[in-house]
Amino acid sequence: MHLRETVSVAFDALRSNKLRAALTSLGVIIGSASIVLVVTVALTSKKFVISQIEGVGSNLIWAEMVHAAGKAEPLSHEITVGDMEAMGAMPGVVAVAGTRELPMSVVVSGVERPVNLIGVTEGFQTIRRLVIYRGRYFDSEDMASRGKVCLITKDLSERVFGLENPIGRPIRMGELTFTVIGVFRERVATFGLSEIQKESVIIPLGLMKYYTGEDVLRVLYAQAVSPEAVAGVEREMTQLLKSRHPLDAEYDVQTLVAILGAARTISLALTVVLLVIAAIALLISGIGIMNIMLVTVKERTREIGIRKAIGAAYKEILYQFLIEAFLISGGGAVLGILIGLAIPVSIQPLIPGNLRVPVSGTSVIVAFVVSCSTGLFFGYLPASQAAKLQPIESLRYE
Repeated sequence: MHLRETVSVAFDALRSNKLRAALTSLGVIIGSASIVLVVTVALTSKKFVISQIEGVGSNLIWAEMVHAAGKAEPLSHEITVGDMEAMGAMPGVVAVAGTRELPMSVVVSGVERPVNLIGVTEGFQTIRRLVIYRGRYFDSEDMASRGKVCLITKDLSERVFGLENPIGRPIRMGELTFTVIGVFRERVATFGLSEIQKESVIIPLGLMKYYTGEDVLRVLYAQAVSPEAVAGVEREMTQLLKSRHPLDAEYDVQTLVAILGAARTISLALTVVLLVIAAIALLISGIGIMNIMLVTVKERTREIGIRKAIGAAYKEILYQFLIEAFLISGGGAVLGILIGLAIPVSIQPLIPGNLRVPVSGTSVIVAFVVSCSTGLFFGYLPASQAAKLQPIESLRYE
């Protein structure tokens, strides 16, 4: 019997039991769809989490002075603008910035309201990727002239000015009155874990000296040219601060690498768990294929005996039942993959923002190969059993 005829016989056998074949392939459909969906969900969640973390600042390194409890640190330990300028000249650094915070209050309808006053340098917007709702950010002239201008958060703008346009309006903090030139927000909310609080005001760093009497930084930021350069810039920042300050001064230099690493680890762990669940679905479907094929062999014992009596060889019988198992698992894999691809495409318009659901070509290939392999693996025993039947005993079977 030629291969074409063997395939034809396998197709005829499945057509004669359409419902049984469909129900048998159901587990394969679920398993293969699960593999595609699991990888898609894992890639999407990983992309979303990493984009949220990197939204705080891309390739970011920052340093703060470590304050000993109950001990006043000497001024020589403080991070300075000179440190920031020296850091900006380091290789692998594309931008630097510095900040200094101070609790302050603004007057709202005759009532003082607490705000977080932040002195910033010109590169702060670039590094922290602030979104300007209205107006503009500080320019070089604002920084050099120490003009009494400020930017306020969107929440503070609504609290102080309501629906009115705050640009060009005065706002008083302590003894100084500032002109609002912009309204901003963080690109990704840090929920008060950064210097920017819900109601914050940022001003040129030089003006902070009016309030503090000191021209120092609390946080020094640097942006590396690429993710690969972050570790090197981190080392450079640590060495720079140690070389420019007394030996007993301590500084905490941090990056987002640890957080990104944790996010990737969590994503990988979830992916593995979900893939194990998909593998269990495929295992169950494989056992179902083997059981159905064993029943099929039992039902078709007489047919196998007739074919062997007219000259069908061991391999031809084996291939026929293996092809049937392959068609069940392969057909289920194709349907499952199509379902797995259709779901992400259909929900894409419902996803807010610019987040795109990536579909992995590798997951499609893996789902098809694993599903077909499962069918062939569990179909081999019934196929081998059918091929080994003796013609005389098969013809006697009722």
